[in-house]
Amino acid sequence: MNDPIPLFTYSTTLLELISFVLSVITVALNIRQLHWAWLFSILASGLYAAVFFDARLYGDMGLQFVFIVVSIWGWWVWLRGHGGQDALPVSRLTSKGRLIALAACLLAFGLLAWFLKAYTDTDVPYADGFLTAGSLLGQVLLSRKKIENWHVWILVDILYVALYVYKGLMLTALLYGIFVVMAIMGLRTWSKACPQ
Repeated sequence: MNDPIPLFTYSTTLLELISFVLSVITVALNIRQLHWAWLFSILASGLYAAVFFDARLYGDMGLQFVFIVVSIWGWWVWLRGHGGQDALPVSRLTSKGRLIALAACLLAFGLLAWFLKAYTDTDVPYADGFLTAGSLLGQVLLSRKKIENWHVWILVDILYVALYVYKGLMLTALLYGIFVVMAIMGLRTWSKACPQ
Protein backbone atom coordinates (compact mmCIF):
# COMPACT_ATOMS: atom_id res chain seq x y z
CA MET A 1 0.00 0.00 0.00
CA ASN A 2 3.06 2.25 0.12
CA ASP A 3 4.02 1.79 -3.52
CA PRO A 4 3.96 5.09 -5.45
CA ILE A 5 0.98 5.70 -7.70
CA PRO A 6 0.46 8.71 -9.98
CA LEU A 7 -2.34 11.13 -9.12
CA PHE A 8 -2.70 14.02 -11.53
CA THR A 9 0.79 15.55 -11.65
CA TYR A 10 1.85 14.16 -8.25
CA SER A 11 2.90 10.85 -6.83
CA THR A 12 1.14 9.37 -3.82
CA THR A 13 0.42 5.99 -2.27
CA LEU A 14 -2.82 4.10 -1.89
CA LEU A 15 -2.38 4.40 1.89
CA GLU A 16 -2.10 8.20 1.70
CA LEU A 17 -5.08 8.38 -0.69
CA ILE A 18 -7.36 6.33 1.60
CA SER A 19 -6.20 8.36 4.62
CA PHE A 20 -7.00 11.55 2.68
CA VAL A 21 -10.57 10.47 1.92
CA LEU A 22 -11.27 9.30 5.48
CA SER A 23 -9.88 12.57 6.88
CA VAL A 24 -12.13 14.73 4.69
CA ILE A 25 -15.14 12.68 5.80
CA THR A 26 -14.07 13.13 9.44
CA VAL A 27 -13.95 16.92 9.27
CA ALA A 28 -17.20 17.14 7.27
CA LEU A 29 -18.95 15.12 9.99
CA ASN A 30 -17.30 17.22 12.74
CA ILE A 31 -18.67 20.40 11.19
CA ARG A 32 -22.15 18.87 11.36
CA GLN A 33 -21.49 17.71 14.96
CA LEU A 34 -22.18 14.08 14.04
CA HIS A 35 -20.58 11.61 16.42
CA TRP A 36 -19.72 9.22 13.56
CA ALA A 37 -16.84 11.58 12.78
CA TRP A 38 -14.91 9.89 15.57
CA LEU A 39 -15.04 6.48 13.86
CA PHE A 40 -13.61 7.95 10.65
CA SER A 41 -11.02 9.81 12.73
CA ILE A 42 -9.85 6.55 14.29
CA LEU A 43 -9.52 4.87 10.89
CA ALA A 44 -7.77 7.84 9.25
CA SER A 45 -5.38 8.25 12.19
CA GLY A 46 -4.37 4.60 12.11
CA LEU A 47 -3.56 4.79 8.41
CA TYR A 48 -1.84 8.17 8.60
CA ALA A 49 0.48 6.83 11.32
CA ALA A 50 2.03 4.57 8.66
CA VAL A 51 2.22 7.42 6.11
CA PHE A 52 4.03 9.69 8.58
CA PHE A 53 6.40 6.95 9.71
CA ASP A 54 7.49 6.52 6.11
CA ALA A 55 8.04 10.31 5.81
CA ARG A 56 10.06 10.41 9.08
CA LEU A 57 7.51 12.73 10.70
CA TYR A 58 7.63 10.92 14.01
CA GLY A 59 5.80 13.58 16.00
CA ASP A 60 2.93 13.39 13.54
CA MET A 61 3.10 9.59 13.61
CA GLY A 62 2.87 9.50 17.40
CA LEU A 63 0.13 12.11 17.27
CA GLN A 64 -2.03 9.72 15.26
CA PHE A 65 -2.00 7.23 18.14
CA VAL A 66 -2.97 10.00 20.55
CA PHE A 67 -5.73 10.98 18.10
CA ILE A 68 -7.08 7.44 18.26
CA VAL A 69 -7.29 7.57 22.07
CA VAL A 70 -8.73 11.10 22.08
CA SER A 71 -11.22 10.08 19.37
CA ILE A 72 -12.54 7.26 21.54
CA TRP A 73 -12.87 9.74 24.43
CA GLY A 74 -14.41 12.40 22.17
CA TRP A 75 -16.96 9.94 20.81
CA TRP A 76 -17.96 9.06 24.38
CA VAL A 77 -18.17 12.71 25.47
CA TRP A 78 -20.15 13.78 22.41
CA LEU A 79 -22.69 11.03 23.04
CA ARG A 80 -22.88 11.32 26.83
CA GLY A 81 -22.45 15.05 27.31
CA HIS A 82 -21.02 16.52 30.47
CA GLY A 83 -21.66 14.39 33.54
CA GLY A 84 -23.67 11.80 31.60
CA GLN A 85 -26.45 14.30 30.87
CA ASP A 86 -27.53 15.41 27.40
CA ALA A 87 -25.34 15.63 24.32
CA LEU A 88 -22.44 18.02 24.77
CA PRO A 89 -23.23 21.56 23.56
CA VAL A 90 -20.81 23.85 21.72
CA SER A 91 -19.21 26.30 24.15
CA ARG A 92 -16.32 28.74 24.52
CA LEU A 93 -13.23 28.60 26.70
CA THR A 94 -13.03 31.02 29.60
CA SER A 95 -10.12 33.49 29.73
CA LYS A 96 -8.44 31.21 32.25
CA GLY A 97 -9.08 28.23 29.98
CA ARG A 98 -7.39 30.02 27.07
CA LEU A 99 -4.30 30.75 29.19
CA ILE A 100 -4.11 27.16 30.37
CA ALA A 101 -4.50 25.89 26.81
CA LEU A 102 -1.75 28.20 25.52
CA ALA A 103 0.63 27.28 28.37
CA ALA A 104 0.01 23.55 27.86
CA CYS A 105 0.59 23.91 24.11
CA LEU A 106 3.88 25.78 24.60
CA LEU A 107 5.08 23.24 27.16
CA ALA A 108 4.19 20.36 24.85
CA PHE A 109 5.99 22.09 21.97
CA GLY A 110 9.17 22.48 24.01
CA LEU A 111 9.15 18.87 25.17
CA LEU A 112 8.27 17.45 21.76
CA ALA A 113 10.85 19.51 19.88
CA TRP A 114 13.56 18.51 22.37
CA PHE A 115 12.62 14.83 22.14
CA LEU A 116 12.43 14.82 18.33
CA LYS A 117 15.77 16.61 18.00
CA ALA A 118 17.55 14.44 20.56
CA TYR A 119 16.12 11.00 19.83
CA THR A 120 14.97 10.80 16.20
CA ASP A 121 16.41 11.35 12.75
CA THR A 122 13.76 13.88 11.72
CA ASP A 123 14.99 16.87 9.75
CA VAL A 124 12.19 19.14 11.05
CA PRO A 125 12.07 18.71 14.86
CA TYR A 126 10.80 22.21 15.63
CA ALA A 127 8.10 22.31 12.97
CA ASP A 128 7.03 18.76 13.79
CA GLY A 129 7.00 19.51 17.53
CA PHE A 130 5.08 22.78 17.19
CA LEU A 131 2.45 21.35 14.87
CA THR A 132 2.09 18.19 16.93
CA ALA A 133 1.50 20.28 20.08
CA GLY A 134 -0.99 22.48 18.25
CA SER A 135 -2.81 19.45 16.88
CA LEU A 136 -3.06 17.94 20.34
CA LEU A 137 -4.61 21.15 21.60
CA GLY A 138 -7.02 21.32 18.65
CA GLN A 139 -8.11 17.72 19.13
CA VAL A 140 -8.72 18.11 22.87
CA LEU A 141 -10.73 21.29 22.29
CA LEU A 142 -12.71 19.56 19.54
CA SER A 143 -13.45 16.66 21.88
CA ARG A 144 -14.87 19.13 24.42
CA LYS A 145 -16.80 20.98 21.65
CA LYS A 146 -14.97 24.22 22.36
CA ILE A 147 -15.36 26.65 19.47
CA GLU A 148 -11.70 27.68 19.78
CA ASN A 149 -10.72 24.32 18.30
CA TRP A 150 -11.45 25.79 14.86
CA HIS A 151 -9.08 28.75 15.46
CA VAL A 152 -6.33 26.32 16.40
CA TRP A 153 -7.01 24.11 13.38
CA ILE A 154 -6.97 27.04 10.96
CA LEU A 155 -3.50 28.10 12.14
CA VAL A 156 -2.11 24.58 12.41
CA ASP A 157 -3.49 23.47 9.04
CA ILE A 158 -1.99 26.46 7.21
CA LEU A 159 1.42 25.63 8.67
CA TYR A 160 0.99 21.92 7.90
CA VAL A 161 0.48 22.72 4.21
CA ALA A 162 3.99 24.19 4.09
CA LEU A 163 5.50 21.28 6.05
CA TYR A 164 3.94 18.63 3.85
CA VAL A 165 5.00 20.40 0.65
CA TYR A 166 8.54 20.46 2.05
CA LYS A 167 8.33 16.73 2.85
CA GLY A 168 6.92 15.88 -0.60
CA LEU A 169 3.55 14.71 0.72
CA MET A 170 1.63 16.67 -1.90
CA LEU A 171 -1.71 14.92 -1.47
CA THR A 172 -1.55 15.47 2.29
CA ALA A 173 -0.58 19.12 1.69
CA LEU A 174 -3.69 19.43 -0.50
CA LEU A 175 -5.73 17.76 2.25
CA TYR A 176 -4.57 20.31 4.81
CA GLY A 177 -5.37 23.12 2.39
CA ILE A 178 -8.90 21.68 2.21
CA PHE A 179 -8.87 21.44 6.01
CA VAL A 180 -8.20 25.20 6.25
CA VAL A 181 -11.35 25.89 4.24
CA MET A 182 -13.32 23.29 6.21
CA ALA A 183 -12.10 24.72 9.54
CA ILE A 184 -13.34 28.16 8.49
CA MET A 185 -16.69 26.56 7.63
CA GLY A 186 -16.67 24.75 10.98
CA LEU A 187 -15.99 27.99 12.84
CA ARG A 188 -18.90 29.71 11.10
CA THR A 189 -21.27 26.80 11.64
CA TRP A 190 -20.38 26.30 15.31
CA SER A 191 -20.52 30.06 15.97
CA LYS A 192 -24.23 29.95 15.17
CA ALA A 193 -24.72 27.17 17.74
CA CYS A 194 -22.61 28.78 20.47
CA PRO A 195 -23.98 31.35 22.90
CA GLN A 196 -21.95 34.55 23.18
